Amino acid sequence: MAKSINFDRKNMPNQIIIFLLDTVVGLFSTALLLRFYVQLSRVPYYHPFSRFLVTVTDFVVRPARRVIPSWRGLDISTFVLAWLAQFIILAGINMLGGFGAGGSALAFVLLALVKLAGTTLNILLITIIVQSVLSWINPHSPLAPVLESFSGPILRPLQRIIPPIANIDLSPLFAFILLQALLMVVENLQRQIMHIF
Repeated sequence: MAKSINFDRKNMPNQIIIFLLDTVVGLFSTALLLRFYVQLSRVPYYHPFSRFLVTVTDFVVRPARRVIPSWRGLDISTFVLAWLAQFIILAGINMLGGFGAGGSALAFVLLALVKLAGTTLNILLITIIVQSVLSWINPHSPLAPVLESFSGPILRPLQRIIPPIANIDLSPLFAFILLQALLMVVENLQRQIMHIF
């Protein structure tokens, strides 16, 4: 029992660093990914949400744009930086967790992409939940256009297929179920990659 306690004390700094790495770099990766989707969704540049994301991430996005050009109007550098942040988290946790240089670089490359897919699905889930709540309590919120631009590509096709019942739009419910199923697929893919490598 004493050995176990000593082992935990020795690893405490690493556990703290892993927590900070996962939290801080993870949040930064999410901010970069949101910036990419804000541009993709054509959210106005001067919207407070857009300005916040630009302010938080611009210090790294501007230099990256000199190296990674945009493609068909898309800011690819922002997406690549979001992926790189996830890669750093995975490699850092692998090193600090006591695995040394174990783990394939290709595995981290693929896992980082899968993590971004999972983050994207979680962003959409949160967007649909917040949008549904706001539609009842404050439909004219300044955040509503941003939420609608994010959720529109999923909700609009479902709205064409699923008619409202008693003037209640059920598309968010079906979108929620669909996104949850896709999250299960992403989690399974993550396990398969870890098993292969």
